[in-house]
Amino acid sequence: MPFPEIDPIVHIGDFALQWGPFAIRWYALAYVAGILLGWRYAVALLKNDRLWTRRPPPLTPDQMDDLILWIALGVIGGGRLGHVLFYTPAMIWEDPIGIIQVWEGGMSFHGGAIGVAIALIVYAWRNKLDLLRIADVVAPAYPIGHFLGRCANFINGELWGRPAPPDLPWAIVFCNDKIIETYGKCHAGTIPRHPSQLYEALFEGLVLFLILRWATHGAKLGNRRGVVAGLFLVFYAVFRIAIETVREPDAGLENLPLGLTMGMYLSIPMVLAGAWLVWRGMREALPPEAAAQPTKA
Repeated sequence: MPFPEIDPIVHIGDFALQWGPFAIRWYALAYVAGILLGWRYAVALLKNDRLWTRRPPPLTPDQMDDLILWIALGVIGGGRLGHVLFYTPAMIWEDPIGIIQVWEGGMSFHGGAIGVAIALIVYAWRNKLDLLRIADVVAPAYPIGHFLGRCANFINGELWGRPAPPDLPWAIVFCNDKIIETYGKCHAGTIPRHPSQLYEALFEGLVLFLILRWATHGAKLGNRRGVVAGLFLVFYAVFRIAIETVREPDAGLENLPLGLTMGMYLSIPMVLAGAWLVWRGMREALPPEAAAQPTKA
């Protein structure tokens, strides 16, 4: 299947939204839309009194409005620094200016997750809020942005998968004239490959969102400290490890020990940390139902 010729730069009709070296790209819009939609979803969770049957919401909608800026900085700053440190450390001494050129692409989920964790820790400490319960509100909103981001990776023709079996009907040849015109090169070759970006959008985005939706709305697990955040860590990591088996390793990281990829190594601690959060949260005694009072904005 040939890769669809979708221009990474946004167009209005035949007009490209580009002014010299500056352009509005689907990749950037995915981040903006993911942060905004995730913010509104988290606020909706806080305002839904039916979800907080044993404990009040962990913060007010107004506090969530303040927190979103911290999260955005954590996602972008942590995502970029994580990409450099985990996948392209040579950039530090070969092209240090390139580190701040976020518009050129190159973001790491694991770096972004660390950035967001730091932002939540600092915000919770400064405002004397419960860190784990804030994470239980932020985690269900994350898959929205991840879904959009992986779709944008697909549009960019990046993070493609390993060579696919010859009879796989949805295998894609990622190199085409549009990719070469946009980036001046294409390393995917003419081999049909797994569209691993779409696998990640499906499982780490849509399926993970539905699992966490069940956790918050069906099982009301937001009343248990850290359980929803733990489920997010476990299921994201499991999906990521599974999809790494068909995702092309990053250049220079093809032969890591034990045949694992960098994404696998970074995801294994997430499984352990998430499982511990779920275990401790499910063992913790809940306050009586009558003790829960809705937090006012």
